[in-house]
Amino acid sequence: MSATEHLLHANASFVGTYPGGRPKQPKLRLTIIECMDSRIDTFAALGLQIGDAHIIRNGGGLITEDVLRSLAISQRALGTQSVMIMHHTDCGMHGFDDTAFRAELAVESGQEPTWDVPGFTDIEGKVRESVAAVRNCGWIQHRDDVRGFVYDVQTGKITEVQ
Repeated sequence: MSATEHLLHANASFVGTYPGGRPKQPKLRLTIIECMDSRIDTFAALGLQIGDAHIIRNGGGLITEDVLRSLAISQRALGTQSVMIMHHTDCGMHGFDDTAFRAELAVESGQEPTWDVPGFTDIEGKVRESVAAVRNCGWIQHRDDVRGFVYDVQTGKITEVQ
């Protein structure tokens, strides 16, 4: 059975217990920006339920133009006000070589990527940089409650970065 077939089977079971629709506006008026890493179970780690928060995920949890676009929509159209940025230990973006990756893609595909994927070596520094990027973005209405954290993939504990 393929991974997709497995997921379709799981969904059939889920439908039988689904409690029904939820409002579009997140109950906690919160947006979480984090990495796409499959080891992070955001709902379990933070005690969230479906409908509590918007979750924006990408490689590294980096603050890209697309993340800012999604956050602007989250706040301006759907009423969120707080932002939690959560990077994590043992991230694949730690020490990532953007130049080599982009060159490899260009050679293999014949197309130069129009985006970059900057790696980092200081996770706490990257969290501070991410918080500053959100706080300094004019598209974002609510910039006072933006906080940054590091999630430990070995323990599940989150630690705030000051």
